Amino acid sequence: MSSTIEFDEAAARVLEAAYLTTDVVEQRCAVLRSLGLEPGQHVLDIGCGPGLLVRDLAGSVGEGGRGCGLDLSDAMLGMARRRCADQAWVSFDQGDAMKLPYEDAAFDAVVSTQVYEYVADIPGALAEIRRVLRPGGRVAILDTDYGSLVVHTDDEPRLARILDAWDEHFVHRDLPRFLGPALREAGFRLRQRSAIPMFNPEYQPNAFSFHLTMFIAGFSGGRRDATQEDAQGWLAELQDLGRQGRYFFSLNRYLFVADRG
Repeated sequence: MSSTIEFDEAAARVLEAAYLTTDVVEQRCAVLRSLGLEPGQHVLDIGCGPGLLVRDLAGSVGEGGRGCGLDLSDAMLGMARRRCADQAWVSFDQGDAMKLPYEDAAFDAVVSTQVYEYVADIPGALAEIRRVLRPGGRVAILDTDYGSLVVHTDDEPRLARILDAWDEHFVHRDLPRFLGPALREAGFRLRQRSAIPMFNPEYQPNAFSFHLTMFIAGFSGGRRDATQEDAQGWLAELQDLGRQGRYFFSLNRYLFVADRG
């Protein structure tokens, strides 16, 4: 059984829906602001997904600039290309974070969201970012510490089984705890470190947690000690808690911005 999430067309659509929620739109704006892009610059999004951030990045650098997106998933790349079809200065490539298919010093800025928690060799991946950045260029990396996850439940043992199974698909479930030192060791100067809470006190479709909990249940059911009945029962409980006004979800993401030395 694979321990990774396969982003086929159906999974890509679910992820796109999560990225269109108010929570993630606000997160995307924070990432965009942190880069301070200027017209004419070249920017790369590693793990671009459905292309929502790439479209915003390309809008910031304009037709005189260059926007690139990189992803492993054919389905994601197809969605991203369609989304940015009217931006002729945008291109997309298939590849991974450990071997970026770009020349040295090709970009003024690099961004990556929710990618490096799945990468075993963090020093190697950061060295690749440094290689494709121009001197003085900037990187913004956003990732989640799943130790910060708080979800209300009336069945703690069931939730523990589900989250234990969810952990199977990570390489680093706590990446933000050591990302700052790793960036410094890779030759970057830290400019910004900030927390972006994903806080949902209500269960509704325009909330990030509505989609994430479906992802967690879909992945966890049938893995380790979590059964399919556990996963479906948990989703039903979340709906009930929402109807009762007792729903609570909180998860911290962390944004690191650094300059290439």
